[in-house]
Amino acid sequence: MRVSDFDFELPPERIALRPAVPREAAKLLVVDDGFRDLTVGDLPSQLRAGDVLVFNNTKVIPAALTGARLGRGDSTPKIEALLHMRLDASRWKAFAKPGKKLRAGDRLRFGGEGRACLLGNLDATVEDKGEAGEITLAFDFSGPVLDEAILAVGRMPLPPYIEGKRPTDAQDVTDYQTIFAEHAGAVAAPTAGLHFTPNLMKQLQDNGIAAEFVTLHVGAGTFLPVKADDTRDHKMHSEWGEVSPETIARLNAARAEGGRIVAVGTTSLRLLESATLQPFSGTTDIFITPGYKFLAVDLLITNFHLPKSTLFMLVSAFAGLERMKAAYAHAIASNYRFYSYGDCSLLFPKAP
Repeated sequence: MRVSDFDFELPPERIALRPAVPREAAKLLVVDDGFRDLTVGDLPSQLRAGDVLVFNNTKVIPAALTGARLGRGDSTPKIEALLHMRLDASRWKAFAKPGKKLRAGDRLRFGGEGRACLLGNLDATVEDKGEAGEITLAFDFSGPVLDEAILAVGRMPLPPYIEGKRPTDAQDVTDYQTIFAEHAGAVAAPTAGLHFTPNLMKQLQDNGIAAEFVTLHVGAGTFLPVKADDTRDHKMHSEWGEVSPETIARLNAARAEGGRIVAVGTTSLRLLESATLQPFSGTTDIFITPGYKFLAVDLLITNFHLPKSTLFMLVSAFAGLERMKAAYAHAIASNYRFYSYGDCSLLFPKAP
């Protein structure tokens, strides 16, 4: 399909710069036979006993690093690196700006601007340079010591459509993390999960709606624009995920008893569809566009996504392109808030 088929006009004022308070006060657009305007707090009434919500329990790390290139002449240009995928105990793939100032073998030092790491400077070598500013960094530290250093010098990696309008601050450390965050490794939040609070979880449990957890370490590739003209020419970045045998057993048992699997967020959906209701541990680069046959997910809770993005393509595959264009037009006209800190939707699948 043409990427332009997934375009729409979004007024800039519809981009949320802060989340709703409390979190479950965010709007919820139910998309089934028509459109219903509710709030996330109404979600328990929209599901039924026996349904299972599947959350992504990844934890966002402060993966945005600022530093300088060292040792090549007198110039030490400022370098920004956004870590997006861990390779081993000491190496990460990252997107660097300005990437054109780097080459394999360069030494980088992070932790500037008065934020020195307690362990000293965080140094790394550019091991490899790929396309579109992607580099492989081999850090001088490894394992838990490297993790501690990144925590000390890094900052929360807010999406560019927020960082372009305001600086990251201390409030984002809490706001850009779900209450389920457990396994560190993501550089972007599974944002549909941001709407859930302990109070809402108790209401869901009281209504007989279960919760299960999977892990997908969301990478910075989720922010990359689709530069191809045809969806067949777009290459997704890989992300690491895991679904345990115990979780799969409970999901299959719930489905056998008539329960529906409700993916909370596109990250949970992509991982469940990669696993196809089998235990899974590894990387996935699944790219879902209209025509895809869903095997593992019955309903989807998700925020409102960017035009021409892989995530808008995914929701269009799930609920129908024309239906989603109409839903987004309704959301814009009804003052819904878009993107990571915005409102969300409950999507029923398109009819066969």
